[in-house]
Amino acid sequence: MAHVIDERGVKSGGRRGRRRRALVAAVVLLLVWPFAAWAAALALVETAGLARADALVVLSGSAAYVERTRRAAELYREGRAPRVVLTDDKQRGGWSEARQTNPFFVERAREELLRAGVPAESVEVLPGAVAGTHDEAVAARAYAARRNLRSLLFVTSAYHTRRALWTLRQVFRGSGVEVGVEGVAPGGQTPTPPTWWLYGRGWRAVALEYPKLVYYYWKYR
Repeated sequence: MAHVIDERGVKSGGRRGRRRRALVAAVVLLLVWPFAAWAAALALVETAGLARADALVVLSGSAAYVERTRRAAELYREGRAPRVVLTDDKQRGGWSEARQTNPFFVERAREELLRAGVPAESVEVLPGAVAGTHDEAVAARAYAARRNLRSLLFVTSAYHTRRALWTLRQVFRGSGVEVGVEGVAPGGQTPTPPTWWLYGRGWRAVALEYPKLVYYYWKYR
């Protein structure tokens, strides 16, 4: 009988020990997570700006078109490039009472540029549909070749800059066209690095960017 009690005591003590270890691990995770999440967001941000380029290219980002076009308009007004080029992902936005339709995001992006002071004659939309960053890079390279451009400055959201720059360097290799990337500072349509994990859009912008990076490295290297 003593043996049975002792065995139960050992088993009970083992369970309590496992619970304590699990609790300690959970507390450590809660303390470490905010810093790890912050570092994960910052690791996606990369800048390779150009003092001046032949054109600014705003990468499609559906709902993120506002922050991207506003940053492109700022760069245009600073004299960093004489024209702004938009790619078209053929995605539609929300309902427009004025138009009584759901405008394409590229249409909204163009309107945003015009409101920000970019002249209509300085805004172009690349022909054809793009389904991702690689498609956009290929379309931009063809555009540069047609126009005999020697430099392009791409504008995108901050957490997209690392993958965008890597892709652009792969696609433009050997073209003679200098490429740069200008990211929009987080805090507008995309959350800041310390707080992205508190928002659904933050998980889409940061957490989902890592699988995309792996896929791009595997497919396009």
